[in-house]
Formats: sequence, structure tokens, C-alpha cells
Amino acid sequence: MGGGLLVAGTTSDAGKSVVTAGICRWLVRRGVKVAPFKAQNMSLNSFVTREGAEIGRAQAMQAQAARVEPTALMNPVLLKPGSDRSSQVVLMGKPVGEMSARGYHGGRQEALLGTVTDCLEQLRSSYDAVICEGAGSPAEINLRRTDIVNMGIARAAKFPVLVVGDIDRGGVFASFFGTTALLSAEDQSLVAGYLVNKFRGDVSLLEPGLDMLYGLTGRRTYGVLPFTHGLGIDEEDGLRVSMRGAVRESVVAPPHGEEVLRVAVCAVPLMSNFTDVDALAAEPGVVVRFVDRADELADADLVVVPGTRGTVKALAWLRERGLADALVRRAAEGRPVLGICGGFQVLGERIEDEVESRAGVVDGLGLLPVRVRFDRAKTLARPVGSALGEPVEGYEIHHGVADVRGGEPFLDGCRVGAVWGTHWHGSLESDGFRRRFLEEVARAAGRRFVPAPDTSFGVLREEQLDRLGDLVEEHADTDALWRLIEGGAPSGLPFVPPGAPPAVAGAAESRGAAPDPAPQSPEGLDFAGPAGSRGQGLELAGSAGARGQGPEISGSAGLGQEAEKHVNEEAL
Repeated sequence: MGGGLLVAGTTSDAGKSVVTAGICRWLVRRGVKVAPFKAQNMSLNSFVTREGAEIGRAQAMQAQAARVEPTALMNPVLLKPGSDRSSQVVLMGKPVGEMSARGYHGGRQEALLGTVTDCLEQLRSSYDAVICEGAGSPAEINLRRTDIVNMGIARAAKFPVLVVGDIDRGGVFASFFGTTALLSAEDQSLVAGYLVNKFRGDVSLLEPGLDMLYGLTGRRTYGVLPFTHGLGIDEEDGLRVSMRGAVRESVVAPPHGEEVLRVAVCAVPLMSNFTDVDALAAEPGVVVRFVDRADELADADLVVVPGTRGTVKALAWLRERGLADALVRRAAEGRPVLGICGGFQVLGERIEDEVESRAGVVDGLGLLPVRVRFDRAKTLARPVGSALGEPVEGYEIHHGVADVRGGEPFLDGCRVGAVWGTHWHGSLESDGFRRRFLEEVARAAGRRFVPAPDTSFGVLREEQLDRLGDLVEEHADTDALWRLIEGGAPSGLPFVPPGAPPAVAGAAESRGAAPDPAPQSPEGLDFAGPAGSRGQGLELAGSAGARGQGPEISGSAGLGQEAEKHVNEEAL
């Protein structure tokens, strides 16, 4: 059975995803067969594996860091927010319904522990090491009873825990100490130590604090990673152009031609897979920014309407802010617009939605001769084709079915003048196609922009992953990390008072170090009709691919065989 490690964080966005990817790249370079794992992810940036499973993009990139093919085993539970209070639940790569936050944390989440531990055990049986990523903070004491992604999975697998803290935010010592001190004694016994992320300055000035932290907790710090600009992998729920730094502050290489090309991305609500524009930002001379006002489109050479988990909501938002009128004017003037997935649907003539928003028939912007009908079954595919005379690969994640009624063919969508639309995510990562597309945009925009002939997005991504591996190798105690991965948490780690509140500690203790699989039929874990059919108490509603309006989800629920197996076994 392979060894492993859980990378937890003092907060969300402390650097867990990046550190996990860096550890994976460091390990694979030293000949270790390694796989990433995140039991439960909440993200609108997702990816489709070759077997047609939807997982978080961060786990797909971590798999690339490990030089292995991503699979549903690496992210068995994916939550895709549809509002502040509900999310679509994707189990083993297939959507199984909508659920309120209260419903999910009210017992449904705990019922999935057997599924996620089974997936982890399968990975451990095939790999030398599994590097797990936690979510948020392991010290979210209000959620500990149902936790399946932080200490819950660490306890089940007996994995050591490395806690990452972002020192650039300040308060990292208090965060390390407080995170540890809020855990039960059993959970604390697995917290092996800490990793400081995003440090600026002279490390020698930090060392006295690290020594004091050791004195307070009995736990060492395994490394101090320096702040490095432009590092990152595909984001989960942060808004960032990961290849070129922060949004609105993109670092742009000098243009290959005479002029730069300005790209404005409409920051629509519930924006999904905005990583599509990373490939544009990687091009020398391309400036990418996210916008939310109509006047910000005025100087844009290309406007991108990205994917969204709320197509009708995004359409209303565009209209409310005057962006819709600005897009219509652009199209009339022959100025370039690109719609991807939900953005493609917005540009069409009509949307018929009884699934996502249940808004019925809604008029689109009418820029493309397309009518869209939302289907309960979700399209998850890895299409291959050609456009503009170049080969293209992509992936599809959508409920909308497009009826294209005219225009020039463009991937699975169409083009009318300088307006393009497609359901294909990731198409701009195909280098030859991206260059030809940018040439078309520059011509329509009247810009003397020329794409660089040698930009390879795949090479840039590999360089990013190697830089993450370098950070771990150069600034962490890798020998000590390997001992953790291979041998587990050190014995005799001291308890840091006060520990978890009694109710939390008792609940966690009742689960034991290796919890039993979830019951076959946990009461109330059902799926109902269309999303929102129970008013404010969504529970598990509106399953994509469910049998009509009924509550059943097994059998012909549109799940793959593996997903259906886990759904039936875990009563979800």
C-alpha cells in the first residue's frame, strides 16, 4: 500500500493546490510514482477526463504535475455552486443533483466518506505515494462532524498532515497555532508540522518565530517557500489569469508585431472555466483583463463571454449593466466577440431552460443563429476537430443543446462576421488554432498585431509545473517530507490545548480513526424534481440525467458504470 500526505491549509487560498502540485512534480522527478487526490472540491473550473468524468481543473493540473492521466478517482466529489446556498453535486465525475449547503452538511456529506476512502485506497494500491489536498481549513469546527476532505480523510487513511500558511497575508504564526489547538487530540496526532508559503525577505529573520512555534506546538516547519510572481496552476475559485499573474495586473511580454491586442473578458456571474483565457494571456503582446462595465469594452479588440453555471442569470446581468447593448453594437460594427459554452448560448437567438434556471424561454442577444435547449443530461466530452485550417482539441461541459441554424461552421458552433461561438473549452490551448484565431481578430480589429510563431502553451504549463517542483526541492526539507510520506506522522507529538470543543471532539471520536463505510440508505438522502421544487429547502434536487421528475437516481440515471456503482453503494 502506497504512502501519502495530506496538504491542509490555515485558510482557503493558502497555497494548498500549488504546494500539492509542487510536491507531485518533485516526487515524479525523483522516480516516485505519485498521484494527487482531493476528496471533495468546490469549484466552477472543471475538466473532463478521457473516460468522460468531470473533475476539478486543479486536480487535472496536479495529475499533469505527477505525469499521470487524471481520473475521477482523484476528485470523487465535485461541488459546482449555482448560488450562495446550493451546488450541483458531481459524484465520480457525473452530476447527480442539486443540494443546499445545509442539506449537504446535514448528513449527506458524511454518507460519502465510504466512497472517497474507497477511491483513495484504489489510488494507494496503484501508486507509491498519494498527495492529498485538503479544503479550506481543517479547523472549521462547525463542519468537523461531517468532514470528508481534511481530518476526516487523514484519520481514515492515517495520513500525516502538513499545514500550509500564507505569510503574505499576515498572522501566519497565530494561524498555525490556532489551527492545531482547535483540533481534537486524535486529529492533532496526525498534524506533523507546517509549511510557510509566499515569504518575502530574509529567512533568518523568520527563524526565531519558527523556533518559538516549535516550542509552543512541538511541531517543526518543513520549509519556507519564497513569494514568486506568476506562479500558479488552474484556479479553483479564485479569479486569476494563472499564466500571467493577477487579473487587471497581467504581466505582458512585448508584442511580436507592432501593436498589442487587448482582450476583455466579461466577468459574468457564476463564471466557469475562465481558465480558457490563460492561453490568450500567454501570448506575447496580448493583454487580458476581466471587466464588468460597458465602457470597459470600448478599447477592447476582442471581447470574450466565458462559460457560466447560470446562463440565464449571466444574460440578465449583461443586460442590467449595459454590456449586452455594447456587445450588440460591437457585432454590428464588425468588432470581434467570442462566446464559449454559456457565453456561446448567451449570443444565440433563444434559450429554453427548464433545468438550470427553470426560466422557460428567454431571448438571447441574437448575434448568432442558434437556439439552445437545456437538457437534464450533461454533455461531458473530449472532442477533437479542426477550425481555421488547424487541428483543435477541447472539452465540453454543458447542459445546453445548441441547434445551429446558419452561419459558418466553427468547431461545434458557428461564426457570423466577427462573432464566434462554441461549446468547446480549452480550444485556445491548441497553438496553431490560437494563432490563426488571433490573426483573424487582429485583422477585424484593425490592429498590427502578429502572434509569436513559437509560443507553446503546453511548454509554458510544463515550465510552470517545473518551477513549482523547484520551489519544493530548493526550499523544503525534502528528506523529512519523504519520511512523512513513507512513514506517517512522528510518534509522540504533544497535545496543544485547548483542543476541539467537547461536542466536536466527541463527534470526531465516535467516528474512530478508520470510520466504517456509510450506511446503505441514509434516511433523507434523496433526489427530487427540478432544482428548487422544494422552495427554499433544496435538499438534493433536479438531477442531471435523472429519470424524469422522480426521486430515483440509480439505473438509467445517466451515470457511468463506476459512478453508478458508488451511487448505489453509498446510497446517493
